[in-house]
Amino acid sequence: MNSTPTLATRFARNTRVLRSEVPLAEDQMRSAAPSIFAEGKHVSRSERYTYIPTIDVLRGLRCEGFEPFMVAQGASRVEGKAEFTKHMIRMRYIGNSAGHVSTRPEANEMILINSHDGASSYQLLAGMFRFVCCNGLVVGDVVDDIRIPHKGSIQGEVIEGAIRVLNQFEAVEASAEGMKAVTLQPEEETAFATAALALRFGERSDEQPPAPITAEQLMEARRPEDLGHSLWSSLQRLQENIIRGGQSGRSAQGRRLRTRPIGSIDRGVSLNRALWVLAEEMRKLKH
Repeated sequence: MNSTPTLATRFARNTRVLRSEVPLAEDQMRSAAPSIFAEGKHVSRSERYTYIPTIDVLRGLRCEGFEPFMVAQGASRVEGKAEFTKHMIRMRYIGNSAGHVSTRPEANEMILINSHDGASSYQLLAGMFRFVCCNGLVVGDVVDDIRIPHKGSIQGEVIEGAIRVLNQFEAVEASAEGMKAVTLQPEEETAFATAALALRFGERSDEQPPAPITAEQLMEARRPEDLGHSLWSSLQRLQENIIRGGQSGRSAQGRRLRTRPIGSIDRGVSLNRALWVLAEEMRKLKH
């Protein structure tokens, strides 16, 4: 297994992302997401704002068996805010199984989001990482997200929240397995992709120009492993095409273009969650 991390500086125009197949070291994380190591809160924060650097919380989580495999940090157009801006860490629970190689095609992940400029409380979400395509899914409403404001005993509350998320991963896995067991008919795939297209580009009335790409394009596979008609395979294709972009299309004026990757942590998380919820609703309908 290659241990060299990948820095994807063009993951989006204003987001830097670092991924690795093995747990990231602190100096590696600092190169892509320095706000994790901010030495204080932004000057705009009041005295009531409890400052605890994210790295201290992460160190506490590591003691509990969680390890970081991906970090991301957004940019800021406000001078002086870049060192305090929103960041995201995707962790997996290793526990006492360090060195154990999983044979599963996916890994459960806990997502930690925070900032030190007031843009975000500590937020914990459930996620799932798919190895074949490096897709980082975010679970929808199967597991509740946990928000912890910047006051009181933050580190203890975050660790407690992480354990709560960890204990709910059975529900996440059951949701994923349920999607794998559902087969979509062609017209159902088109309906699923049409709804996803509206999530990405907004609802379009007859008076508005069409979206730059079609629902059929969103359902295109990028690799043989993504072929198939299960609801799970369809979700993977939609998620990657929406989040990563790069598909050929046309603007409202008819110019050729390529769809852009999702450019912010917030937008990426919200779209990921919405796609999971959409897939869950499709699964319920099929049953």
